[in-house]
Amino acid sequence: MAAQGARGYRPRAGNASLVGMTPVGFEPRPAPPAPLSPVATPGPRRRFAALAHVTPNWFASVMGTGIVANAAATLPMASSWLRPVAVTVWAGAAAWLAVLTGAFALHWAFFGKDARRHAAHPVMGQFYGAPAMGLLTVGAGAQLVGTDIIGARAAWWTFVVLWTAGTALGLLTSLWLPYLMITAHDHASTVALPAWLMPVVPPMVSASTGALLVPHLPAGQARLTGLLACYAMFGLSLLVGLLTLSQVYGRLVHAGPPAVRAAPTVWIALGMIGQSITAANLLAAQAGTALPAQTAAGLKVFGIVYGTVMTGFGALVFALATALTAHAGRRGLRFSLTWWSFTFPVGTCVTGTAALGRAVGSSALQGLAVVLFAVLVAAWVTVTVLTVRALATADGTALT
Repeated sequence: MAAQGARGYRPRAGNASLVGMTPVGFEPRPAPPAPLSPVATPGPRRRFAALAHVTPNWFASVMGTGIVANAAATLPMASSWLRPVAVTVWAGAAAWLAVLTGAFALHWAFFGKDARRHAAHPVMGQFYGAPAMGLLTVGAGAQLVGTDIIGARAAWWTFVVLWTAGTALGLLTSLWLPYLMITAHDHASTVALPAWLMPVVPPMVSASTGALLVPHLPAGQARLTGLLACYAMFGLSLLVGLLTLSQVYGRLVHAGPPAVRAAPTVWIALGMIGQSITAANLLAAQAGTALPAQTAAGLKVFGIVYGTVMTGFGALVFALATALTAHAGRRGLRFSLTWWSFTFPVGTCVTGTAALGRAVGSSALQGLAVVLFAVLVAAWVTVTVLTVRALATADGTALT
C-alpha cells in the first residue's frame, strides 16, 4: 500500500463496484487476483457481502443531503413550502445516516481487514472526516427543522448527542490523520490533494453548529467555556485549513489538475471557506450571551470583516472550481461518489452568505444566498438521482 502512495488505490478482488465510488486521488487499476471475493467467502461475510464496499466517503452523501435542510432554514425568506421541504430532506438525511452508520459498523465487524486498510490508506483515510461532519450536519438540522417531526425536546437531545459525538470524532480525526501522514505514509510519492481538507473541516463544522448550543448552556462559566471552545475549534480548523489550501493550490499550479474523476473534489476547499464565514458570524451573534458587550461587539466586527474578506476569496475558489470542473467535463468526467463534493461545500456558502448578510443587513448578500441555494438544490437533486441510479445498476457498471 505504501508503494502506491497517494497516486491511487488498488481495490481488492470482488470490489469492482467500489471502483467508481471512491474519493479523490483514487485512480482505479485492475485488481490483482485474490483467493476469495467477499461474495464467495463462507459464513457471515457472505451474508453481508454487500457491506464490503461501505467506506467512509459514503458519509459525504449524508453531509450533502443534510446541508440542504440546514441551508434552507437559514435563508432570509419565508414561504409556505420551503420549511416542509427542508423537514422532509432532513428526515431523509437522518434516516440515511442511521442506515450508513449501521452498515459501516457491520463493515468493520465482518470486513475488518479491509476497513483497517482503508483507514490507513493515505487517501481513503482522509475521508474519516466525513462521518463526523455527517453527524454534525444532521444534528444541527434536528435543532433547526427537526422539531416539526420529533418535537422540541427530542430534537434538542438529538442535536446534543450528535453534536457531541461528531465533535469528538472530528477532533480525533484532525489529530489522528495528520499523525499518520507524518509517521506512516510514503512521503516519496505524496502529493497534496483536496482530500487533505476532509479531516480539517470537522472542527469548523463543530464551531458553526456549536453556535446553536451556546445560548442553551447555563449562564456564566459554562456558557463562556462553550463559546471559547467553539472559537478554539474555529482557530484550529482555520489555520490548518489555510496551510493545507496553500499546499493544494501549489500542487495544482505546479502539477496541473487532478485526475478527471477526482476533479469535483476541488470543491472541498470551498467547504472550509464557507463554513468558516458561517462560524465567525454565528458565534459573534451569540457572543453577547457570554461576554461583555464591548467584547461581543468586537467579535461581531471581526465576523463581518473576516466574512467579507473570505467572501472575496470564496468567489475566486468558486469560479476556479467551476472552470476546473468544466475542464474535466471536456475530458470525459463521469459520475462517481466524488460528485457529492458539489453539494456540502456549496451549502456552506449558502449558510455563510446568509449569516454575513444578516450581520451587516445586506440585501445583496441575502439575495446571493438565495441564488446559491438554488444552485445547491440543483446539484443535490442531480447527484442524488445519479447515486440512486448507480446503486440500482445490478452489475455496478454505472459506478465504474
